[in-house]
Amino acid sequence: MSLHDTPDEPREQRLHPWSWLFELQQHLQQFLLPLVALLVFGSRRQDGEWPFHLVTLAVLLAMAGSALLQYLTYRYRIGDDALTVRSGILERTRREIPFARIHKVVVHQNLLHRLFGVAELRLESAAGNRPEAQMRVLRLQQALELERLIRQGGTRVPLAADSTQAAPGTLLALPLPELVRLGLISNRALVVAAAAIGAVWQMFPREVAEDFVRDQGRQAMGYASQLQLDSVPLAGTVAVVLLIGLLLMAAMSIALAIVQYHGFRLSEAERRLTVERGLLTRLRSSVAHRRIQAWTLREGVMHRLFRRRQLRVDIASGGGQEQEGRALKELAPVAAPAACDALLRHLLPGVQWPPAQWQAVSMRGWWRLCLPALIIVAAVTALGCRQFGAWGLLPLLWLPWSALNAHRQVARMGYSIDPQRVAIRGGWWSRWWRVAELDKLQALRLDRSPLDHCFGTATLTLDTAGAFGSPPLRLHFLEAARARELMEQLGREMARRRLRW
Repeated sequence: MSLHDTPDEPREQRLHPWSWLFELQQHLQQFLLPLVALLVFGSRRQDGEWPFHLVTLAVLLAMAGSALLQYLTYRYRIGDDALTVRSGILERTRREIPFARIHKVVVHQNLLHRLFGVAELRLESAAGNRPEAQMRVLRLQQALELERLIRQGGTRVPLAADSTQAAPGTLLALPLPELVRLGLISNRALVVAAAAIGAVWQMFPREVAEDFVRDQGRQAMGYASQLQLDSVPLAGTVAVVLLIGLLLMAAMSIALAIVQYHGFRLSEAERRLTVERGLLTRLRSSVAHRRIQAWTLREGVMHRLFRRRQLRVDIASGGGQEQEGRALKELAPVAAPAACDALLRHLLPGVQWPPAQWQAVSMRGWWRLCLPALIIVAAVTALGCRQFGAWGLLPLLWLPWSALNAHRQVARMGYSIDPQRVAIRGGWWSRWWRVAELDKLQALRLDRSPLDHCFGTATLTLDTAGAFGSPPLRLHFLEAARARELMEQLGREMARRRLRW
């Protein structure tokens, strides 16, 4: 059914006829473990196992019935400036969602969606832990058309006239070589492997896991002893095994990056940014420029090795239940530093980036960043000396590196404030830059710890609507007088500006 039935009085529409099947799939994913447990424990009983199968069948029928009823009772109507959604089985609910209040639109397609030519549409606003509407599922063309209507504020432009409008411009695309670099930089396979090991360790009893590791270690040592290798061949063999393991991890990381970011495209149209990505599961997320609260540039050691950076954004949207994989957070998962700087200058017109000059912070008391490492090293050294004697002093070798790291971090901290935005930088081993427009600031907070009182410093925290990213918008190690001056300056700017979010 077309989205343009009657311009004067839009008709209510249903979801795709197969939407109940996808709703049932969602229910099965949520109750998969209880159902499997019921079948397993029921099948282990030799006598009277049929009640377990009846219970399982009843649960499946109840899920299918609930999914079918939800399809039959879900209606939506597209008005001139709002979307109306009616849903519910026993308790009927009607929601009016103005297009102007929708901050983010996510079009999600997994393999099953693509097989049926449908998509799931998710509409989010700036508040709440749940999306304003989650339409599971629509025809793909309907989902894209509804996204276009929201992008244009509900303006129903005829297709012939709409074809004359400027097509969305591509700001960034990631070809295969960039995806390979992204996989090597992110090392996603290590995270997946660590998560898998943690899950296996939690699923099996501790004694079973420890016995397995011990037995496998003994077998490996026994096999190595049977080879009767000298020290040099043994060291070479170990090095080759480690090299093969690293290559396999790198290959897996590259494969994961390709699956997640294949066809990555950042485009801009009608003051909205749209990101498309994914090989198996295809995601399309869009957000208005004004909803972006803060911008973050990151550059780790591997980024600098490949001369790349990452650009992320914080968006004003409720996120307690927000699915991390569907959130529009990365505008540039990996790109050259010049490309990231150009994106910032394009998306923040009138903002000078990078700043011509960074204001440094106070170096007094820089060693405070060493205190956590000092406490941990002291405790480990005390335990080590008790167990191993003089060898227990080896952890003290960490202190020079910790001191160097703390000194370099404070030396690189800085900030820059102009009539349009505030920028903060930090980090040394892994560097970062945070940028926020002055029109997005909501609150300021000045903190002074006991150590700040001793060294005459203070910390100034800047709050925006939805900037929950890491690191926070916070100026550390400011001179106390300078911190109060900045707070008054920014407070005056906030008082005379209109909050835009």
